[in-house]
Amino acid sequence: MAHFSGHQPPTPTPTEVPAHFKNLFMNGTLGADDDNNNNNNNNNVNNNDDGNNNDQENRPDNNNDNDNDAASCWVFGYGSLCWLPGFNYTKCITGYIRGYVRRFWQGNTTHRGTEDEPGRVATLVEDKEGITWGCAYRITGSTALEYLKQRECTLGGYATLETKFFPRVASHDTPFGGEAVEVLVYVATPENRHWLGDATLTVIAQQIANCRGPSGHNAEYLLRLALFMHEEIPGVRDEHLFELERLVLEEIYRKEIPLSSVMGRNPDRIRRDSHEDIRRPPSFEFTSRIPDTKLRCLNI
Repeated sequence: MAHFSGHQPPTPTPTEVPAHFKNLFMNGTLGADDDNNNNNNNNNVNNNDDGNNNDQENRPDNNNDNDNDAASCWVFGYGSLCWLPGFNYTKCITGYIRGYVRRFWQGNTTHRGTEDEPGRVATLVEDKEGITWGCAYRITGSTALEYLKQRECTLGGYATLETKFFPRVASHDTPFGGEAVEVLVYVATPENRHWLGDATLTVIAQQIANCRGPSGHNAEYLLRLALFMHEEIPGVRDEHLFELERLVLEEIYRKEIPLSSVMGRNPDRIRRDSHEDIRRPPSFEFTSRIPDTKLRCLNI
């Protein structure tokens, strides 16, 4: 059974980014390889999930393509960051982290709910057998981190930790050859004031179906996250997420709430795994693709 042990490694206060990641922007090298295959689409955000109309945009950042000296790091998203990052990035890669499961146990009063009716959003709960799928963004410079600190920590009640990210597809176009890379993750713990904790899926679904905040309906958050999983990582089952998806849709239809009023405007599509067509022989464990091979018969 998934549970939060309460005995995780020491983490900074919810408003602080780990010093390790801050130092990357002064003298670090993690993920600072030159990227020659960035997406040129400008995906402008129409409905930022930060609740404060931040000027950051949901798009690849091509300004640093030839700046080998610029330090960068990777940030793992498993909730709204999967479909509405709200900041500039240089690459987006799908994959997973280990030791955690995704649960809708965090309350939200600034984006998807109010003080009187808090919404429910995703957090990670420790589980030694757990795997959580999402996507990692490579960001360069301090602007995106400051934006994330405001969105996730100051407003959302999340703390930060470091863990290992495993790519879905390995390629020489990324730092990933099948091995893990260090990422920054935002996680809500029971100590934060927005924490709602466990409840039956029926209760959670009813709460999600009935809540709305400055950034939109709570159900949009859930349904777009589920859509990300269905479209980008097909074949992977997230029972908690998908069962909530079913129950929330049933509740919305029962209340005769138009789905269009729940979903709002469609965010621009994010190009993920742009390296997928430039494959290298990957390790067996961390990839779903293997190089094409030709077989021939031999007379023995």
